[in-house]
Amino acid sequence: MFLARSLFKMSGHTPTITRLEQRAAEADQIIEYLKQQVQLLKEKAIVQANVREEKKLMVENAKLKKDIEDLKRQLLEKERRRGVRQVAMPSADSSIQCVSKPSVPEPSAPASAAAPAPTAKVPPASNNEAKKKVKAEKKGEKQEKKAPAPPQEEAKVDVSRLDLRVGRIISADKHPDADALYVEQVDVGEPAPRTVVSGLVKHVPLEQMQNRMAVLLCNLKPAKMRGVVSQAMVMCASSPDKVEILDPPNGAVPGDRVTFQGFPGEPDKELNPKKKVWEQVQPDLRTDNQCVATYKGAAFEVAGKGVCKAQTMNNSGIK
Repeated sequence: MFLARSLFKMSGHTPTITRLEQRAAEADQIIEYLKQQVQLLKEKAIVQANVREEKKLMVENAKLKKDIEDLKRQLLEKERRRGVRQVAMPSADSSIQCVSKPSVPEPSAPASAAAPAPTAKVPPASNNEAKKKVKAEKKGEKQEKKAPAPPQEEAKVDVSRLDLRVGRIISADKHPDADALYVEQVDVGEPAPRTVVSGLVKHVPLEQMQNRMAVLLCNLKPAKMRGVVSQAMVMCASSPDKVEILDPPNGAVPGDRVTFQGFPGEPDKELNPKKKVWEQVQPDLRTDNQCVATYKGAAFEVAGKGVCKAQTMNNSGIK
């Protein structure tokens, strides 16, 4: 009977204990939350203090600058009163500042000290300098009259700046590290073939890349493409869905120059990427309605042999 009563009393206190434990857990959570809020308030106070300190420093800095300017003005005023001549000199920030330059004092030393009279030699030196200055001015005028022609980089931008040549693709293989690229060996009329990297895998079968004639842009700056340096670019008629390599005329041989009527001139040795000559010329390169490659209506022409064409693509861009 005593054991039964004890068990009944323990079972009666169980809900109370559970509630106390729950309240203790809630109290712990509230305490943790309050700790976090206190920490946030501390951090916010630190940030606000830093902002106030920064503003204070900026005000003090502005005041120091003003004090320095006032001191400089006072110094210059005192120099003027003492007879020191002021000379305008450019400062580092290209503004004009006045600096003190001592004026030439009247000779107050004894006659023996002034005996060498260095000023007696100044006029001849001044005359020599004046003569040199006149000669330099005359020389400058002659140089202006014989001003050289502007360098080729500054010449008019048109298709004549491009070194376009007929070439023969000797062989082509897929790029070892890029599925969309071919690596070709191309004869452009030089002692050794050039290596050319072209993104033509999706448009031209590999067998059609072997031993075929093409038109190449040969004065682009060599560029590394996935580890292989490309020394030229195969010119193609191009649209979002289709690409065709331009064909030179029958009888053309590697090294033949492609020219344009109405656009005389010699190509740059190498196109300067910063001048963006190619980027300015390329939008005007197109095939006409007969598939002939043109620049502003002038055909890609190999002298005495004919014009360059795409196989089927008319009125398309060329790149």
